[in-house]
Order: sequence, then structure tokens, then C-alpha cells
Amino acid sequence: MNRRDFQKLARIRLGDAQALLKKGCYSGAYYLAGYLVECGLKACIAKQTKQFDFPPDRKVIDAVYIHDLTKLIKSAGLEVTFNKDLEKDEKLASYWSVLKDWTESSRYEEYDQQKAKDIYQAIADEKHGVLQWLSRRW
Repeated sequence: MNRRDFQKLARIRLGDAQALLKKGCYSGAYYLAGYLVECGLKACIAKQTKQFDFPPDRKVIDAVYIHDLTKLIKSAGLEVTFNKDLEKDEKLASYWSVLKDWTESSRYEEYDQQKAKDIYQAIADEKHGVLQWLSRRW
């Protein structure tokens, strides 16, 4: 996969999460919302590689073929910038606090309407959302 693939997948998953939320499928919406941020972060990582391809080196692979959003921010080289922006933007910081605990195993959990709406808002907010922040860097 390359950078554009991850960007496209993030946008597709945003629509999927929104559709699931509207249909009352809160657990699926929650899971896909976090997954789209993972895709966005992997687009940022791919941007750093030759021809924007996802890294083939085994050491790099071990650091980026993960589902931990905080570790992916670090692997993308965005940790310092992100922390500074969290300090400057209270809304982004609030959204990150909702999102940071998402994990791949969220797919095995059950989430209510409020949790699903909160994570979707944290990602989709057009001014302060995490996806907005990522899309300026991918």
C-alpha cells in the first residue's frame, strides 16, 4: 500500500463510520472511527518513504505495522508537533483524550451511542478534529 491508498481508505472509513452511526450500529462506528485515524497516520508514515511507499525494512515494519495510535504518531515523526498542537488547541486535546484509548481490539467491544458519537466527533470536526490535523500532514 502507498500513501494515497491510506488516504483514500481513511476517507472511505470516515463515510463508513458516519453511515454506521446513523444506522445505530454504534460499536462498528466506534471501531471504524479509530481505524481511519490509524490509516491517516500510516499515510503520514508512507509520506516519509521513497515514492511514498509503505516501508519494506523489517525494523521499520515492526514500528509501523501496529495499531497503537500513540506509537504511530511517534513513528510518523509527528510526536513533537502533535504535543505542541495539543497544548495550543484545547479542543484538539479534548478530542485526543477521547480517541487515544482506541485499540484494534475495540472491534470485540460493545459501545453505546454516546461513545460512538464522541469518537466520531473527535475525528470528524472540520476545524479541530484529529483527521483534519492529520490531513494537513499526509
